[in-house]
Amino acid sequence: MSAYDPVTIGIVSISDRASQGIYEDKGLPALRDWLGRALKNPIIFVERLIPDEREQISATLIELADQAGCSLILTTGGTGPAARDVTPEATLAVADKEMPGFGEQMRQISLRFVPTAILSRQVAVIRGRSLIINLPGQPKSIAETLEGLRDGDGKPVMHGIFAAVPYCIDLIGGPYLETNEAVCAAFRPKSALRPAPN
Repeated sequence: MSAYDPVTIGIVSISDRASQGIYEDKGLPALRDWLGRALKNPIIFVERLIPDEREQISATLIELADQAGCSLILTTGGTGPAARDVTPEATLAVADKEMPGFGEQMRQISLRFVPTAILSRQVAVIRGRSLIINLPGQPKSIAETLEGLRDGDGKPVMHGIFAAVPYCIDLIGGPYLETNEAVCAAFRPKSALRPAPN
């Protein structure tokens, strides 16, 4: 039995072609791998692979937040300017609150690599006790935006968005998430820190 609180996390890959089996989905494995390395908590994953359909995306997010009890829901795919890219609209449609800092930081990180990062429309919202974040579609970009950037000595150059996720989940009444600092150090004010479990 782990000394850390278990957490239920929804991971959603949004792709017409992957959901039809035309090519292999890489989003869900990338999310599972990164979260498994980043968190010390036992994770219960609730996974969905769905097409770029606005109503289906919204319905999936509602199901994961309201029925499956996911404290964190991460989506990948469908955040560009193309006609079929409707993930941000579907996410905003189910929101109680918008959290614009997450999307702003993701674009800042991605701009270090490609000028087309300004075309990304990722959003983050809160629904009830769930934090929902749209991530980029590529596994490399998923890791970069979650983890942030480091220099040659391993010191953070730009914080990834996941550094703020555990404290956000604290504030909305979710489980206390402990991160593996070698992957991503969570930031909390001193008043919100808990002693490490024995």
